Amino acid sequence: MKIAIVKLSAMGDIIHAMVALQFIKKALPDAKIDWIVEDGFKGILENNPHIDTILPVNLKSIKKNKSEIVIQYKLLKEYAKNNYDVVIDAQGLLKSAIVSRIIGGRVVGSFVAGFDIDSIREKIASIFYDKKVYISYSQNVIERSLKVICEPLGLKVTKEDILAKEPFLFSKSNLENLNYKIIFVVGASKPNKIYPKEKFLEVAERLKEEILVVWGNEEEYETALWLSENSNFITLDSKGTLDDLKSKIQNASLVIGGDTGPSHIAWGMNIPSITIFGNTPAYRNTYETDINKIVKSSSTVNPLKLNKNDFSINEIDSNEIVAIARKLLK
Repeated sequence: MKIAIVKLSAMGDIIHAMVALQFIKKALPDAKIDWIVEDGFKGILENNPHIDTILPVNLKSIKKNKSEIVIQYKLLKEYAKNNYDVVIDAQGLLKSAIVSRIIGGRVVGSFVAGFDIDSIREKIASIFYDKKVYISYSQNVIERSLKVICEPLGLKVTKEDILAKEPFLFSKSNLENLNYKIIFVVGASKPNKIYPKEKFLEVAERLKEEILVVWGNEEEYETALWLSENSNFITLDSKGTLDDLKSKIQNASLVIGGDTGPSHIAWGMNIPSITIFGNTPAYRNTYETDINKIVKSSSTVNPLKLNKNDFSINEIDSNEIVAIARKLLK
């Protein structure tokens, strides 16, 4: 069986969907699995033994240059020549649904699968699917990803299976000799998902452990630099690749950060973590385990309508994070 999974972005969403791979391979060991992804995120998929081919696209380029639509369409038509038996849109957006339809449906008996009209925000996407899966949009994103990917293949994954998952993110980088115990993830896609640098500093000064601060853009670099200049326990990370990031997290004892991709890498690698939530729903956006804990603000969050003015993450007491961190470090 040839399977194509379409999950274009973003990092955390891709990670949440990748957990399905091990369950597919266990049930269908001879299946060939390809993954269609935005070029900027392909590094998170690399080195996973359950993915046969990573197929990058650059749909974001179309926003800057409309002529790119022709180039991207031709690329998708080339991918379609792989003659997939099943194409699964695990994203649920109009653009991912169109990608899935272009790639799929070329051989007899093949089909394109995705969320039904009541399970996604961009409801028009569901018209592009042959097989449709229902699961509430407010349900946990990991459970949503598993259902939309596994149900069309006749597979069922339980919560117990998720809790017993094997690590599924892998790195070829050799960075295990770095002298740190904790990683701080200080950035996020939105400012109201970012925990204040002053409170990260309080956490560092109370834990008194060697800490590495990772960063991905100029604003995050400035925060990381400020932290390293104000604490003897904090080291500023150097700019690296996604593969380097996976290696650093793999060798850490604890990862602390907001609701963002690098924090979710820890969950995917079975590394202890504390994920800090403010205006996004903790019950939906991660999976709490014995070693992966959450700290959330007092806000009531509607996943269908996030409050852009909710900066309640700023109110979370650093002592709450320190208490959980000490337990996990034991």
